[in-house]
Amino acid sequence: MLRGLYDWMMNQATRPYAVRSLAIVSFLESSIFPIPPDVMLLPMCLANRARSWHYATICTIASVLGGFLGYAVGYFLIETVGRWIIDLYGYAEAFAAYQDAYREWGLWIILIKGLTPIPYKLVTIASGAAEFSLAVFAIASVATRGARFFLVAALLWHFGEPIRGFVERNLTWVTTIFAIGLVGGFVVVRYFV
Repeated sequence: MLRGLYDWMMNQATRPYAVRSLAIVSFLESSIFPIPPDVMLLPMCLANRARSWHYATICTIASVLGGFLGYAVGYFLIETVGRWIIDLYGYAEAFAAYQDAYREWGLWIILIKGLTPIPYKLVTIASGAAEFSLAVFAIASVATRGARFFLVAALLWHFGEPIRGFVERNLTWVTTIFAIGLVGGFVVVRYFV
């Protein structure tokens, strides 16, 4: 089943609508969607290494624009939509600590969390709720999201076929490690932030 899903994703990565789907996932992940764009970015870069930089650019732009939506939710709608999203993911307790930390460490929180598998939507919503500087938020978001997506693209572009071969030979291990990292990000936020 895993091999079939991998083959399907690699096939979808070459479809004409793949870039549009990547942009939509990147945008929504920054404000409401639980699945990171890496799920699409990886197979797209592996399927077409020459377009890796293009895909990273799409992810960065869409993610930052989605971040503005998350910021707006935190700024204007924290008591309704924002609270619903926070409760949906089980981050109610961590969110209060986030707001206090933002007053002192806002820029550093954005820079560190934007690079990690910790859900970026928490950063965007918390930034808006804390009324953090929108200009600093924008610059930090471009820097961290760009660094994250361009690092993935650079590794896949540089190592290309060997990485693809490694992924295909060790598909179960690679997806298990990716899933552990993804779940680990949620656990870190839930219990340690």
